[in-house]
Amino acid sequence: MKVIKTIAEMREVRRSIDKDVGFVPTMGYLHDGHLALAAQAKKENPVVMASIFVNPTQFGPREDLAGYPRDIPRDLKMLESVKTDFVFIPPAEEMYPPRASTWVNVEKVTDRLEGAVRPGHFRGVATVVTKLFNIVQPTRAYFGQKDAQQCVVIKRMVTDLDMDLEVVICPTVREKDGLAMSSRNTYLKPDERKAATVLYQSLKLAERLYTEGERNAETIRRKMADLIKQQPLANIDYISIAHNETLEELDVVKPPALISLVVKIGRPRLLDNIILK
Repeated sequence: MKVIKTIAEMREVRRSIDKDVGFVPTMGYLHDGHLALAAQAKKENPVVMASIFVNPTQFGPREDLAGYPRDIPRDLKMLESVKTDFVFIPPAEEMYPPRASTWVNVEKVTDRLEGAVRPGHFRGVATVVTKLFNIVQPTRAYFGQKDAQQCVVIKRMVTDLDMDLEVVICPTVREKDGLAMSSRNTYLKPDERKAATVLYQSLKLAERLYTEGERNAETIRRKMADLIKQQPLANIDYISIAHNETLEELDVVKPPALISLVVKIGRPRLLDNIILK
C-alpha cells in the first residue's frame, strides 16, 4: 500500500493506471463501516484508493474540527488489512491554497435536515468531494448510507455536473445492538453509549408501524419521538420522513421513503436512518 501526500503525485500515479479505480473518501479515525466500503470497492475494482482528509470547510464555527479524532497510523493499518492499494493524505494547505475562492453549491436538497441545522456544511462537502474526484478520477466512489443526506447531495452533484463516475451507496454498518458505526461514537460515555441504542429502536418502531399499515407520517414521527423521550439522556434534534431523493417531507408515507433522525446524546449529535421500500 502506497501513501501519497501531494496532488501532483496523486495525479502522476493515476495517469499510470489504466484499470478501474474504486475510491473511498474518508475523514479518518476509521471503523468497520469504512472498511466495508473499501472491501466492497475491492470486489468491484482491480485498484482501490482511499483518502484521509479532515475537511475544514464542512465544520461550522462552533463545531469540533480541532477535537475531531485522528489516528493516521491506525487508519493505515486498517486500510492495509482490506488490501487498499493507495491512500491519499493531503495537508489542508494542499487542498485549499491561500487564494482559493471557488465553491460547489448543490441547491434544494441541502436546504433541509442537516443543511438547515448546519449552514455551509454541504457547500464544504460538495467542494471537497468535487476536488477529490478531480484529483483521483475514480471509476466508482463509495459512500455509506448512514450519511443519507450526504449521499443524496453527492449523487445530485455527480448527475448535474456530468461527472464520469458511478456513486455506490453501501448499507449502514451497525454494532451488535444496532447503533450505527461512527467516528463520533468515541465521544460517548458508557451510560450515553447505552442510551444511544434508542435511535435504532425508534427507526425499527417506524418500520414496524409502516409494515402494520400505518401511513400517516406525523403519527409515525410522534410515536418515534415518544419512544426517544423515554431515554432521559436523549435530546431530539429532528425526526424526518421524506422522499428518498428530493428530501421533501411526506404527509403520507410511500416508498421509497427516507426515515432519518438526529439525536444529541452527551457531546455528539448522532445520525441514523432507514429507507422504507
